[in-house]
Amino acid sequence: MTALADAVARSFAAGEPERPAVSPLRALGRRQLSGVALLGQSVATTAPAASMVLLPVTMLTHDALLPGLVTIVVATVVVTLIAHCLAQFTRRLSAAGGLYTFVSHGAGPRAALTCGVGMLVKYLGSAALTMYHGSQTALALAAQLGITVRGWGIGAVYLAIAVLVGAVLVRGVRFAAIAILAVEACSLSFIIGLMLVSGPAVPITPVAPNVPAVLAIALSALFALAGFESATFFAPETRRPLVTVTRTVLWTPILCGALFIFASWAAWSGRAGTVVNAYLHGTAGGAGLLVVILLDAGLTCSWLGSSMASSNAASRLVYSMSVEGVLPRVFGRVGARLRTPHVALIVSTGTVAAGGLLFVALDGVPMSVKTVVRTALALSYILVAVAAVRFLARIDELSHLDRYAGGTASSVLAVVLGYLTVSDARHGVLIAPVMVVAVLLAGALWYRYLRRAHPESLRAIGVFDSPESADVLPGAGVFAVNARGAIALVGVRRSGGNQAGRRRFGPGER
Repeated sequence: MTALADAVARSFAAGEPERPAVSPLRALGRRQLSGVALLGQSVATTAPAASMVLLPVTMLTHDALLPGLVTIVVATVVVTLIAHCLAQFTRRLSAAGGLYTFVSHGAGPRAALTCGVGMLVKYLGSAALTMYHGSQTALALAAQLGITVRGWGIGAVYLAIAVLVGAVLVRGVRFAAIAILAVEACSLSFIIGLMLVSGPAVPITPVAPNVPAVLAIALSALFALAGFESATFFAPETRRPLVTVTRTVLWTPILCGALFIFASWAAWSGRAGTVVNAYLHGTAGGAGLLVVILLDAGLTCSWLGSSMASSNAASRLVYSMSVEGVLPRVFGRVGARLRTPHVALIVSTGTVAAGGLLFVALDGVPMSVKTVVRTALALSYILVAVAAVRFLARIDELSHLDRYAGGTASSVLAVVLGYLTVSDARHGVLIAPVMVVAVLLAGALWYRYLRRAHPESLRAIGVFDSPESADVLPGAGVFAVNARGAIALVGVRRSGGNQAGRRRFGPGER
Protein backbone atom coordinates (compact mmCIF):
# COMPACT_ATOMS: atom_id res chain seq x y z
CA MET A 1 0.00 0.00 0.00
CA THR A 2 2.95 2.35 0.63
CA ALA A 3 4.05 2.23 -3.03
CA LEU A 4 0.48 2.90 -4.19
CA ALA A 5 0.11 5.79 -1.76
CA ASP A 6 3.40 7.28 -2.96
CA ALA A 7 2.31 6.97 -6.59
CA VAL A 8 -1.03 8.66 -5.87
CA ALA A 9 0.70 11.45 -3.95
CA ARG A 10 3.14 12.05 -6.82
CA SER A 11 0.24 12.18 -9.29
CA PHE A 12 -1.20 15.19 -7.47
CA ALA A 13 2.17 16.90 -7.16
CA ALA A 14 3.24 16.34 -10.78
CA GLY A 15 2.70 19.16 -13.23
CA GLU A 16 1.48 18.87 -16.78
CA PRO A 17 4.30 18.37 -19.34
CA GLU A 18 4.91 21.13 -21.84
CA ARG A 19 4.61 18.63 -24.72
CA PRO A 20 2.31 15.70 -23.96
CA ALA A 21 3.27 12.30 -25.36
CA VAL A 22 0.86 11.12 -28.05
CA SER A 23 0.82 7.94 -30.10
CA PRO A 24 1.65 8.39 -33.78
CA LEU A 25 -1.28 6.07 -34.56
CA ARG A 26 -3.88 7.71 -32.31
CA ALA A 27 -5.98 8.91 -35.28
CA LEU A 28 -7.21 5.34 -35.88
CA GLY A 29 -9.13 5.30 -32.62
CA ARG A 30 -7.18 3.32 -30.06
CA ARG A 31 -8.60 0.46 -27.97
CA GLN A 32 -11.96 0.10 -29.75
CA LEU A 33 -11.76 -3.42 -31.23
CA SER A 34 -12.80 -6.44 -29.15
CA GLY A 35 -11.08 -9.82 -29.22
CA VAL A 36 -14.06 -11.39 -31.01
CA ALA A 37 -13.98 -8.76 -33.76
CA LEU A 38 -10.22 -9.21 -34.17
CA LEU A 39 -10.68 -12.97 -34.46
CA GLY A 40 -13.28 -12.33 -37.16
CA GLN A 41 -10.81 -10.24 -39.14
CA SER A 42 -8.07 -12.84 -38.80
CA VAL A 43 -10.20 -15.90 -39.58
CA ALA A 44 -12.07 -14.26 -42.45
CA THR A 45 -8.85 -13.46 -44.30
CA THR A 46 -8.12 -17.18 -44.64
CA ALA A 47 -11.62 -17.85 -46.12
CA PRO A 48 -11.91 -21.14 -44.18
CA ALA A 49 -15.31 -22.13 -45.59
CA ALA A 50 -14.11 -21.80 -49.18
CA SER A 51 -10.78 -23.45 -48.39
CA MET A 52 -12.55 -26.43 -46.81
CA VAL A 53 -14.10 -27.05 -50.23
CA LEU A 54 -11.12 -26.25 -52.46
CA LEU A 55 -8.56 -28.36 -50.58
CA PRO A 56 -10.53 -31.63 -51.01
CA VAL A 57 -11.12 -30.71 -54.67
CA THR A 58 -7.36 -30.19 -55.12
CA MET A 59 -6.60 -33.53 -53.48
CA LEU A 60 -9.13 -35.38 -55.64
CA THR A 61 -8.19 -33.73 -58.93
CA HIS A 62 -4.52 -34.55 -58.28
CA ASP A 63 -5.36 -38.07 -57.07
CA ALA A 64 -3.34 -37.56 -53.88
CA LEU A 65 -5.50 -38.37 -50.87
CA LEU A 66 -3.20 -39.69 -48.14
CA PRO A 67 -0.18 -37.61 -49.32
CA GLY A 68 -2.49 -34.59 -49.44
CA LEU A 69 -3.66 -35.20 -45.86
CA VAL A 70 -0.07 -35.45 -44.62
CA THR A 71 0.95 -32.35 -46.60
CA ILE A 72 -1.83 -30.26 -45.06
CA VAL A 73 -0.78 -31.38 -41.57
CA VAL A 74 2.82 -30.34 -42.30
CA ALA A 75 1.66 -27.00 -43.75
CA THR A 76 -0.30 -26.32 -40.57
CA VAL A 77 2.79 -26.97 -38.46
CA VAL A 78 4.96 -24.66 -40.60
CA VAL A 79 2.45 -21.81 -40.49
CA THR A 80 2.11 -22.27 -36.72
CA LEU A 81 5.88 -21.82 -36.45
CA ILE A 82 5.55 -18.58 -38.42
CA ALA A 83 2.82 -17.54 -35.99
CA HIS A 84 5.23 -18.22 -33.10
CA CYS A 85 7.77 -15.89 -34.71
CA LEU A 86 5.13 -13.19 -35.14
CA ALA A 87 4.06 -13.57 -31.53
CA GLN A 88 7.53 -12.50 -30.38
CA PHE A 89 6.81 -9.13 -31.95
CA THR A 90 3.13 -8.83 -31.02
CA ARG A 91 3.99 -9.33 -27.32
CA ARG A 92 6.19 -6.24 -27.48
CA LEU A 93 4.84 -4.00 -30.27
CA SER A 94 1.43 -2.73 -31.33
CA ALA A 95 1.75 -1.56 -34.93
CA ALA A 96 -0.61 -0.80 -37.82
CA GLY A 97 2.14 -1.86 -40.23
CA GLY A 98 2.07 -5.49 -39.12
CA LEU A 99 4.85 -7.61 -40.62
CA TYR A 100 6.35 -4.59 -42.37
CA THR A 101 6.93 -2.85 -39.02
CA PHE A 102 8.17 -6.02 -37.33
CA VAL A 103 10.78 -6.66 -40.01
CA SER A 104 12.02 -3.08 -39.66
CA HIS A 105 12.81 -3.67 -35.98
CA GLY A 106 14.47 -7.00 -36.67
CA ALA A 107 16.25 -6.57 -39.99
CA GLY A 108 16.29 -2.84 -40.79
CA PRO A 109 14.47 -0.50 -43.20
CA ARG A 110 15.67 -2.11 -46.44
CA ALA A 111 14.26 -5.51 -45.47
CA ALA A 112 11.11 -3.80 -44.16
CA LEU A 113 10.45 -2.14 -47.52
CA THR A 114 10.98 -5.49 -49.24
CA CYS A 115 8.48 -7.10 -46.87
CA GLY A 116 6.11 -4.19 -47.44
CA VAL A 117 6.19 -4.80 -51.19
CA GLY A 118 5.52 -8.50 -50.63
CA MET A 119 2.63 -7.81 -48.26
CA LEU A 120 1.01 -5.32 -50.64
CA VAL A 121 1.24 -7.82 -53.50
CA LYS A 122 -0.14 -10.56 -51.28
CA TYR A 123 -3.08 -8.68 -49.79
CA LEU A 124 -4.15 -6.75 -52.89
CA GLY A 125 -3.68 -9.83 -55.08
CA SER A 126 -5.49 -12.10 -52.65
CA ALA A 127 -8.34 -9.60 -52.31
CA ALA A 128 -8.71 -9.40 -56.10
CA LEU A 129 -8.68 -13.20 -56.42
CA THR A 130 -11.28 -13.72 -53.72
CA MET A 131 -13.47 -10.89 -55.01
CA TYR A 132 -13.44 -12.50 -58.45
CA HIS A 133 -14.27 -15.96 -57.12
CA GLY A 134 -16.91 -14.58 -54.76
CA SER A 135 -18.57 -12.64 -57.54
CA GLN A 136 -18.48 -15.69 -59.82
CA THR A 137 -20.15 -17.78 -57.15
CA ALA A 138 -22.71 -15.02 -56.61
CA LEU A 139 -23.53 -15.14 -60.32
CA ALA A 140 -23.83 -18.94 -60.13
CA LEU A 141 -26.15 -18.54 -57.14
CA ALA A 142 -28.27 -16.08 -59.11
CA ALA A 143 -28.44 -18.56 -61.99
CA GLN A 144 -29.67 -21.27 -59.59
CA LEU A 145 -32.44 -18.87 -58.59
CA GLY A 146 -33.38 -18.28 -62.22
CA ILE A 147 -31.56 -14.95 -62.67
CA THR A 148 -29.09 -14.95 -65.56
CA VAL A 149 -26.55 -12.14 -65.90
CA ARG A 150 -24.62 -11.68 -69.15
CA GLY A 151 -22.39 -9.19 -70.94
CA TRP A 152 -22.01 -5.80 -69.30
CA GLY A 153 -24.23 -6.96 -66.46
CA ILE A 154 -21.37 -9.06 -65.11
CA GLY A 155 -19.13 -6.00 -64.87
CA ALA A 156 -21.94 -4.10 -63.17
CA VAL A 157 -22.26 -6.87 -60.57
CA TYR A 158 -18.52 -6.70 -59.83
CA LEU A 159 -18.59 -2.93 -59.44
CA ALA A 160 -21.64 -3.12 -57.18
CA ILE A 161 -19.90 -5.70 -54.97
CA ALA A 162 -16.72 -3.58 -54.85
CA VAL A 163 -18.72 -0.50 -53.81
CA LEU A 164 -20.52 -2.53 -51.14
CA VAL A 165 -17.22 -3.88 -49.78
CA GLY A 166 -15.71 -0.39 -49.68
CA ALA A 167 -18.77 1.07 -47.94
CA VAL A 168 -18.72 -1.62 -45.24
CA LEU A 169 -15.00 -1.08 -44.59
CA VAL A 170 -15.32 2.70 -44.40
CA ARG A 171 -18.25 2.22 -42.01
CA GLY A 172 -15.85 0.89 -39.39
CA VAL A 173 -13.62 -2.04 -38.50
CA ARG A 174 -15.84 -3.40 -35.71
CA PHE A 175 -18.95 -3.59 -37.87
CA ALA A 176 -17.08 -5.26 -40.73
CA ALA A 177 -15.22 -7.80 -38.58
CA ILE A 178 -18.22 -8.96 -36.56
CA ALA A 179 -20.42 -9.24 -39.66
CA ILE A 180 -17.73 -11.30 -41.41
CA LEU A 181 -17.30 -13.62 -38.42
CA ALA A 182 -21.05 -14.28 -38.12
CA VAL A 183 -21.44 -15.14 -41.81
CA GLU A 184 -18.29 -17.28 -41.84
CA ALA A 185 -19.45 -19.24 -38.81
CA CYS A 186 -22.74 -20.09 -40.53
CA SER A 187 -20.93 -21.18 -43.70
CA LEU A 188 -18.50 -23.37 -41.76
CA SER A 189 -21.30 -25.03 -39.81
CA PHE A 190 -23.13 -25.89 -43.04
CA ILE A 191 -20.04 -27.33 -44.78
CA ILE A 192 -18.93 -29.34 -41.75
CA GLY A 193 -22.45 -30.75 -41.44
CA LEU A 194 -22.46 -31.76 -45.11
CA MET A 195 -19.14 -33.54 -44.72
CA LEU A 196 -20.32 -35.46 -41.68
CA VAL A 197 -23.38 -36.87 -43.47
CA SER A 198 -21.88 -37.01 -46.97
CA GLY A 199 -21.73 -39.91 -49.38
CA PRO A 200 -18.97 -40.82 -51.86
CA ALA A 201 -17.98 -38.37 -54.56
CA VAL A 202 -18.63 -38.78 -58.25
CA PRO A 203 -15.40 -40.12 -59.80
CA ILE A 204 -13.13 -37.26 -60.82
CA THR A 205 -10.70 -37.55 -63.70
CA PRO A 206 -7.26 -36.49 -62.41
CA VAL A 207 -5.74 -33.52 -64.18
CA ALA A 208 -2.33 -33.44 -65.81
CA PRO A 209 -0.80 -30.76 -63.60
CA ASN A 210 2.20 -28.57 -64.37
CA VAL A 211 3.46 -29.11 -60.81
CA PRO A 212 3.69 -32.29 -58.72
CA ALA A 213 0.60 -33.16 -56.69
CA VAL A 214 2.23 -32.70 -53.28
CA LEU A 215 3.62 -29.29 -54.29
CA ALA A 216 0.24 -28.16 -55.61
CA ILE A 217 -1.47 -29.19 -52.36
CA ALA A 218 1.29 -27.62 -50.25
CA LEU A 219 0.94 -24.29 -52.07
CA SER A 220 -2.85 -24.41 -51.76
CA ALA A 221 -2.66 -25.24 -48.05
CA LEU A 222 -0.08 -22.53 -47.26
CA PHE A 223 -2.10 -19.95 -49.14
CA ALA A 224 -5.31 -21.09 -47.44
CA LEU A 225 -3.72 -20.68 -43.99
CA ALA A 226 -2.19 -17.33 -44.90
CA GLY A 227 -4.00 -14.27 -43.66
CA PHE A 228 -3.98 -15.09 -39.95
CA GLU A 229 -1.34 -12.35 -39.62
CA SER A 230 -3.88 -9.71 -40.70
CA ALA A 231 -4.75 -9.34 -37.00
CA THR A 232 -1.40 -7.64 -36.45
CA PHE A 233 -2.41 -4.68 -38.64
CA PHE A 234 -5.22 -3.78 -36.20
CA ALA A 235 -3.26 -3.91 -32.95
CA PRO A 236 -3.50 -0.15 -32.20
CA GLU A 237 -7.28 -0.37 -32.57
CA THR A 238 -7.57 -3.40 -30.26
CA ARG A 239 -8.23 -3.49 -26.55
CA ARG A 240 -5.24 -4.96 -24.69
CA PRO A 241 -3.37 -5.32 -28.00
CA LEU A 242 -0.23 -7.04 -26.71
CA VAL A 243 -2.34 -9.85 -25.26
CA THR A 244 -5.30 -10.04 -27.65
CA VAL A 245 -3.32 -9.86 -30.89
CA THR A 246 -0.83 -12.45 -29.68
CA ARG A 247 -3.60 -14.90 -28.79
CA THR A 248 -5.32 -14.34 -32.13
CA VAL A 249 -2.11 -14.80 -34.11
CA LEU A 250 -1.29 -18.05 -32.30
CA TRP A 251 -4.77 -19.60 -32.32
CA THR A 252 -6.02 -18.69 -35.80
CA PRO A 253 -3.64 -21.00 -37.75
CA ILE A 254 -4.32 -23.78 -35.25
CA LEU A 255 -8.09 -23.36 -35.57
CA CYS A 256 -8.09 -23.02 -39.37
CA GLY A 257 -5.50 -25.77 -39.72
CA ALA A 258 -7.73 -28.12 -37.73
CA LEU A 259 -10.63 -27.31 -40.06
CA PHE A 260 -8.50 -27.96 -43.14
CA ILE A 261 -7.16 -31.22 -41.72
CA PHE A 262 -10.74 -32.29 -41.07
CA ALA A 263 -11.66 -31.40 -44.67
CA SER A 264 -8.69 -33.36 -46.02
CA TRP A 265 -9.65 -36.33 -43.82
CA ALA A 266 -13.18 -36.09 -45.23
CA ALA A 267 -11.74 -36.23 -48.76
CA TRP A 268 -9.51 -39.20 -47.88
CA SER A 269 -12.36 -41.11 -46.20
CA GLY A 270 -14.94 -40.28 -48.89
CA ARG A 271 -17.04 -38.01 -46.67
CA ALA A 272 -16.49 -34.91 -48.82
CA GLY A 273 -18.52 -36.36 -51.67
CA THR A 274 -21.61 -34.20 -51.42
CA VAL A 275 -19.62 -30.98 -51.05
CA VAL A 276 -17.31 -31.81 -53.95
CA ASN A 277 -20.17 -32.93 -56.20
CA ALA A 278 -22.22 -29.84 -55.44
CA TYR A 279 -19.24 -27.54 -56.04
CA LEU A 280 -18.03 -29.14 -59.28
CA HIS A 281 -21.25 -30.38 -60.85
CA GLY A 282 -24.15 -28.62 -59.12
CA THR A 283 -27.40 -30.54 -59.25
CA ALA A 284 -25.96 -32.67 -62.08
CA GLY A 285 -23.69 -34.34 -59.49
CA GLY A 286 -26.64 -35.65 -57.52
CA ALA A 287 -26.84 -32.88 -54.94
CA GLY A 288 -30.22 -31.32 -54.18
CA LEU A 289 -31.01 -27.82 -55.38
CA LEU A 290 -31.25 -26.51 -51.81
CA VAL A 291 -27.80 -27.93 -50.98
CA VAL A 292 -26.27 -26.29 -54.07
CA ILE A 293 -27.91 -22.95 -53.29
CA LEU A 294 -26.77 -23.00 -49.65
CA LEU A 295 -23.25 -24.05 -50.66
CA ASP A 296 -23.01 -21.26 -53.24
CA ALA A 297 -24.30 -18.76 -50.70
CA GLY A 298 -21.73 -19.90 -48.13
CA LEU A 299 -18.86 -19.79 -50.62
CA THR A 300 -19.92 -16.34 -51.84
CA CYS A 301 -19.90 -14.97 -48.31
CA SER A 302 -16.57 -16.67 -47.51
CA TRP A 303 -14.83 -15.37 -50.65
CA LEU A 304 -16.17 -11.84 -50.29
CA GLY A 305 -15.45 -11.82 -46.56
CA SER A 306 -11.84 -12.72 -47.33
CA SER A 307 -11.65 -9.99 -49.97
CA MET A 308 -13.04 -7.49 -47.49
CA ALA A 309 -10.62 -8.55 -44.74
CA SER A 310 -7.60 -8.48 -47.09
CA SER A 311 -8.52 -5.01 -48.38
CA ASN A 312 -8.92 -3.86 -44.79
CA ALA A 313 -5.45 -5.12 -43.83
CA ALA A 314 -3.87 -3.57 -46.92
CA SER A 315 -5.37 -0.20 -46.02
CA ARG A 316 -3.70 -0.29 -42.58
CA LEU A 317 -0.35 -1.11 -44.15
CA VAL A 318 -0.72 1.79 -46.59
CA TYR A 319 -1.81 4.06 -43.74
CA SER A 320 1.22 3.14 -41.62
CA MET A 321 3.60 3.79 -44.52
CA SER A 322 1.92 7.15 -45.08
CA VAL A 323 2.36 8.15 -41.42
CA GLU A 324 6.07 7.41 -41.77
CA GLY A 325 6.36 9.36 -45.02
CA VAL A 326 7.25 6.28 -47.03
CA LEU A 327 4.08 6.82 -49.08
CA PRO A 328 2.34 10.15 -49.78
CA ARG A 329 0.75 11.71 -46.69
CA VAL A 330 -2.67 11.76 -48.31
CA PHE A 331 -3.05 8.04 -47.57
CA GLY A 332 -2.84 8.84 -43.86
CA ARG A 333 -6.12 10.77 -43.75
CA VAL A 334 -8.58 9.34 -41.24
CA GLY A 335 -12.27 10.12 -40.88
CA ALA A 336 -13.02 12.15 -37.76
CA ARG A 337 -16.19 10.23 -36.87
CA LEU A 338 -15.63 6.66 -38.08
CA ARG A 339 -11.86 6.63 -37.46
CA THR A 340 -11.09 4.69 -40.64
CA PRO A 341 -8.32 5.55 -43.15
CA HIS A 342 -10.85 6.24 -45.89
CA VAL A 343 -8.36 7.36 -48.53
CA ALA A 344 -6.24 4.22 -48.12
CA LEU A 345 -9.42 2.11 -48.10
CA ILE A 346 -10.76 3.69 -51.29
CA VAL A 347 -7.44 3.19 -53.09
CA SER A 348 -7.11 -0.41 -51.84
CA THR A 349 -10.67 -1.33 -52.76
CA GLY A 350 -10.35 0.37 -56.13
CA THR A 351 -7.18 -1.56 -56.91
CA VAL A 352 -8.87 -4.80 -55.90
CA ALA A 353 -11.92 -4.04 -58.05
CA ALA A 354 -9.67 -3.28 -61.04
CA GLY A 355 -7.94 -6.63 -60.55
CA GLY A 356 -11.27 -8.44 -60.38
CA LEU A 357 -12.46 -6.78 -63.59
CA LEU A 358 -9.21 -7.80 -65.28
CA PHE A 359 -9.90 -11.42 -64.36
CA VAL A 360 -13.39 -11.02 -65.78
CA ALA A 361 -11.90 -9.79 -69.05
CA LEU A 362 -9.48 -12.74 -69.04
CA ASP A 363 -12.36 -15.09 -68.22
CA GLY A 364 -10.50 -16.55 -65.28
CA VAL A 365 -7.45 -16.21 -63.04
CA PRO A 366 -4.19 -17.19 -64.77
CA MET A 367 -2.04 -19.61 -62.80
CA SER A 368 0.82 -17.11 -63.10
CA VAL A 369 -1.14 -14.64 -60.96
CA LYS A 370 -1.57 -17.22 -58.21
CA THR A 371 2.13 -18.00 -58.36
CA VAL A 372 2.99 -14.30 -58.02
CA VAL A 373 0.82 -13.89 -54.92
CA ARG A 374 2.05 -17.10 -53.30
CA THR A 375 5.69 -16.25 -53.96
CA ALA A 376 5.30 -12.78 -52.43
CA LEU A 377 3.65 -14.33 -49.38
CA ALA A 378 6.38 -16.95 -48.88
CA LEU A 379 9.13 -14.33 -49.21
CA SER A 380 7.44 -12.08 -46.63
CA TYR A 381 7.10 -14.98 -44.20
CA ILE A 382 10.77 -15.84 -44.63
CA LEU A 383 11.75 -12.23 -43.91
CA VAL A 384 9.67 -12.00 -40.74
CA ALA A 385 10.96 -15.36 -39.45
CA VAL A 386 14.57 -14.26 -39.92
CA ALA A 387 13.80 -10.81 -38.47
CA ALA A 388 12.28 -12.38 -35.35
CA VAL A 389 15.46 -14.36 -34.63
CA ARG A 390 17.66 -11.28 -35.18
CA PHE A 391 15.38 -9.09 -33.08
CA LEU A 392 15.36 -11.48 -30.13
CA ALA A 393 19.12 -12.01 -30.36
CA ARG A 394 19.72 -8.26 -30.28
CA ILE A 395 17.66 -7.75 -27.12
CA ASP A 396 19.22 -10.90 -25.59
CA GLU A 397 15.94 -12.83 -25.32
CA LEU A 398 16.45 -15.52 -27.97
CA SER A 399 15.52 -19.03 -26.81
CA HIS A 400 16.20 -22.38 -28.46
CA LEU A 401 12.52 -22.64 -29.40
CA ASP A 402 12.61 -19.23 -31.10
CA ARG A 403 15.73 -20.14 -33.06
CA TYR A 404 14.20 -23.49 -34.05
CA ALA A 405 10.87 -21.95 -35.12
CA GLY A 406 12.47 -19.21 -37.21
CA GLY A 407 15.07 -21.46 -38.80
CA THR A 408 12.70 -24.33 -39.57
CA ALA A 409 9.89 -22.17 -40.98
CA SER A 410 12.15 -20.06 -43.18
CA SER A 411 14.03 -23.13 -44.43
CA VAL A 412 10.86 -25.04 -45.34
CA LEU A 413 9.44 -22.05 -47.21
CA ALA A 414 12.73 -21.55 -49.05
CA VAL A 415 12.66 -25.23 -50.06
CA VAL A 416 9.07 -24.88 -51.32
CA LEU A 417 10.06 -21.87 -53.43
CA GLY A 418 13.07 -23.77 -54.78
CA TYR A 419 10.93 -26.83 -55.56
CA LEU A 420 8.40 -24.61 -57.33
CA THR A 421 11.16 -22.97 -59.37
CA VAL A 422 12.62 -26.31 -60.49
CA SER A 423 9.18 -27.71 -61.29
CA ASP A 424 8.16 -24.66 -63.33
CA ALA A 425 11.51 -24.51 -65.11
CA ARG A 426 10.84 -27.94 -66.57
CA HIS A 427 7.88 -26.40 -68.38
CA GLY A 428 9.75 -23.26 -69.40
CA VAL A 429 8.11 -21.10 -66.68
CA LEU A 430 10.24 -18.96 -64.33
CA ILE A 431 7.60 -16.87 -62.58
CA ALA A 432 8.60 -17.79 -59.01
CA PRO A 433 12.30 -16.80 -59.24
CA VAL A 434 11.44 -13.74 -61.32
CA MET A 435 8.94 -12.66 -58.65
CA VAL A 436 11.48 -13.15 -55.85
CA VAL A 437 14.00 -11.02 -57.73
CA ALA A 438 11.31 -8.42 -58.53
CA VAL A 439 10.27 -8.05 -54.88
CA LEU A 440 13.88 -7.84 -53.67
CA LEU A 441 14.73 -5.34 -56.39
CA ALA A 442 11.64 -3.23 -55.69
CA GLY A 443 12.55 -3.06 -52.00
CA ALA A 444 16.15 -2.09 -52.78
CA LEU A 445 15.14 0.60 -55.29
CA TRP A 446 12.52 1.99 -52.91
CA TYR A 447 15.15 2.18 -50.16
CA ARG A 448 17.63 3.91 -52.46
CA TYR A 449 15.03 6.46 -53.56
CA LEU A 450 14.03 7.29 -49.99
CA ARG A 451 17.65 7.55 -48.88
CA ARG A 452 18.28 10.21 -51.52
CA ALA A 453 14.93 12.04 -51.64
CA HIS A 454 13.41 11.53 -48.17
CA PRO A 455 16.05 10.30 -45.70
CA GLU A 456 13.87 11.35 -42.76
CA SER A 457 11.27 8.74 -43.75
CA LEU A 458 13.84 5.96 -43.41
CA ARG A 459 14.45 7.06 -39.82
CA ALA A 460 10.69 7.02 -39.22
CA ILE A 461 10.15 3.46 -40.46
CA GLY A 462 8.95 1.21 -37.66
CA VAL A 463 6.28 3.45 -36.11
CA PHE A 464 4.16 1.69 -33.50
CA ASP A 465 1.51 2.59 -30.95
CA SER A 466 3.32 4.06 -27.94
CA PRO A 467 1.88 5.01 -24.52
CA GLU A 468 0.46 8.50 -24.26
CA SER A 469 0.67 10.86 -21.29
CA ALA A 470 -2.98 10.07 -20.52
CA ASP A 471 -2.14 6.35 -20.28
CA VAL A 472 0.31 6.86 -17.41
CA LEU A 473 -0.42 8.02 -13.87
CA PRO A 474 0.96 11.58 -13.56
CA GLY A 475 4.44 11.53 -12.09
CA ALA A 476 4.86 7.77 -12.62
CA GLY A 477 6.43 7.90 -16.08
CA VAL A 478 9.65 9.34 -17.44
CA PHE A 479 9.16 11.07 -20.80
CA ALA A 480 11.89 12.25 -23.15
CA VAL A 481 12.46 13.07 -26.81
CA ASN A 482 12.96 9.89 -28.81
CA ALA A 483 14.92 9.31 -32.04
CA ARG A 484 12.03 10.70 -34.12
CA GLY A 485 11.88 13.97 -32.22
CA ALA A 486 8.63 13.16 -30.39
CA ILE A 487 7.94 12.98 -26.66
CA ALA A 488 7.68 9.33 -25.60
CA LEU A 489 7.65 7.20 -22.46
CA VAL A 490 11.19 5.94 -21.81
CA GLY A 491 10.95 4.65 -18.23
CA VAL A 492 9.07 4.57 -14.94
CA ARG A 493 9.73 6.07 -11.53
CA ARG A 494 10.06 3.88 -8.49
CA SER A 495 8.84 4.70 -5.03
CA GLY A 496 10.89 7.53 -3.57
CA GLY A 497 11.42 9.24 -6.92
CA ASN A 498 14.19 7.02 -8.24
CA GLN A 499 14.14 6.35 -11.95
CA ALA A 500 13.99 2.69 -12.91
CA GLY A 501 16.08 3.18 -16.01
CA ARG A 502 15.19 2.80 -19.63
CA ARG A 503 13.28 -0.19 -20.82
CA ARG A 504 15.12 -2.69 -22.99
CA PHE A 505 13.00 -1.72 -25.98
CA GLY A 506 11.32 1.65 -25.62
CA PRO A 507 9.33 3.83 -28.03
CA GLY A 508 11.47 5.04 -30.87
CA GLU A 509 14.44 2.86 -29.94
CA ARG A 510 15.88 0.24 -32.23
